[in-house]
Amino acid sequence: MSLLGLAAGALLDRLASSDPTPGGGSAAAWAGATGAALVCMVAGMDKTRTGAPDERARLAAVLASATAAGARLRALVDEDTAAYDAVMAAYKLPKATDEEKAARKPVIASALARATAVPLETALRCGEVLAAAAGAAADGNPNALSDARTAAALAWAGLAGAVENVTINTKDGDPARARAALLVADAQAVLRGLGLAAQAP
Repeated sequence: MSLLGLAAGALLDRLASSDPTPGGGSAAAWAGATGAALVCMVAGMDKTRTGAPDERARLAAVLASATAAGARLRALVDEDTAAYDAVMAAYKLPKATDEEKAARKPVIASALARATAVPLETALRCGEVLAAAAGAAADGNPNALSDARTAAALAWAGLAGAVENVTINTKDGDPARARAALLVADAQAVLRGLGLAAQAP
């Protein structure tokens, strides 16, 4: 069963349990998906900032972007859990003989690569939500400005959390770390434009 098929309280209970999954990566994707939902709310409102037609056109693009990123982030909630489950399964493979060790090594490497790719995509999609939140804040209903800014904060939390997962699954010099650093820098620029502070993970 998908984690998002659970009631909100049940999902929180799953996160609170001592089980290693779902963990921070799934929570990061969930934060981003929640931010995307808020962006969709603001962008879909009848009222725009001033009522100008160009605002409505830009909000339509914001809505499309947030909808697509949010849908992908919902899927990533489960994909992150599956990826880390595969890592744990790989480390549990037998290693009593040289043959078993040799067979185990590429399985672990493949699992770690997937466990890096998933949070890296989560960070990318959260960055898209953050940009959409900035658009919603700029052109959306002024009475919903706090909702747009909350969406931005959630997207940043998701991005930062995902980057932590990329870092822990990689070593210095890994291209994934460089990509993650670029996503962080881009996100921080958007946050500054919104007047929100963010410390790099």
